[in-house]
Amino acid sequence: MTTISLPLSRYQVDSQIAAAVSEGLLSRPKWLPSWLFYDAAGSRLFDQITELPEYYVTRTERAILAARAEEIVERAAGEQALRIVELGAGSCDKTRLLLRAAVDRQDTVVYEPVDVSASALAEAQERLESEISGVLVSPRVLDYTRDFTLEPPYPGERRLLLYIGSSIGNFEPGEAHRLLENVRTALIPGDAMLLGVDMVKDQSVLVPAYDDAAGVTAAFNRNVLVRLNRELGADFDPEAFAHRAVWNAAKSRIEMHLESKEEQAVRLPAVDLRLDFAQGETIHTENSYKYRPGQAESMLRSSGFAQEETWTDEKGWFSVCLARAV
Repeated sequence: MTTISLPLSRYQVDSQIAAAVSEGLLSRPKWLPSWLFYDAAGSRLFDQITELPEYYVTRTERAILAARAEEIVERAAGEQALRIVELGAGSCDKTRLLLRAAVDRQDTVVYEPVDVSASALAEAQERLESEISGVLVSPRVLDYTRDFTLEPPYPGERRLLLYIGSSIGNFEPGEAHRLLENVRTALIPGDAMLLGVDMVKDQSVLVPAYDDAAGVTAAFNRNVLVRLNRELGADFDPEAFAHRAVWNAAKSRIEMHLESKEEQAVRLPAVDLRLDFAQGETIHTENSYKYRPGQAESMLRSSGFAQEETWTDEKGWFSVCLARAV
């Protein structure tokens, strides 16, 4: 592999990315945070993943929301107007169901999507405001895992905060609990939260959802290396790393890894790193925790919420939990 050293001035290095990459790739075993997936290309690839036949998560949750959207909106709002906030909004595909129900109820609804991808938010805003009359989109580009705050609602207005898509499963259990506590701090009593969680099921269903036959998830996983090449001047060869998805039953999670196919050295000049990889050595890129019945509800209660209702599909593969800030 030929390496060309480029001057640091070529890169506008994001300090959060630099710190996370340096910490993760100098660890043993190596790891990278899963939020690095979601640049513009990664967001597009994830949207493709959600439509794959193996990826049951999105269509199962969508079916629950399609059947329960009106009920969810009514219960969340009570006698007040509803403002909808969403964490990790992405393309907002399933959120349309709830927004339409809110518009049917109150004519207009303010929607605050929160995401790290400015491009995904811009696309979602244009699409939603053109497709659903009455939706007023107020996007916020930020990392909701760090110092998350919300502006106070207007008098007579109540918020419904969405954290759907099983995104909570990307966090270690302790981190997930702290995230929910931070979310609760940003809300006021009476606000509601809708949490989507993926449930434990047979690994014959779980593993293909993260290792599809068409290789879209593999491209999504490798795209994190493409991003490091672009933003940190790294010289990763993405094709020199194999995509691996495994079910860790002891920890109740799917793990995604990038496995080095050969001995190789990689340089990241913008963060002054040179890394040696042994053949078979991995970078751990994502966890997706799967929940057992009652676990999500217990976590919500211990984070300052009162659990109100849980809806599941007929197979019990996915759960959507409505809770109230107390």
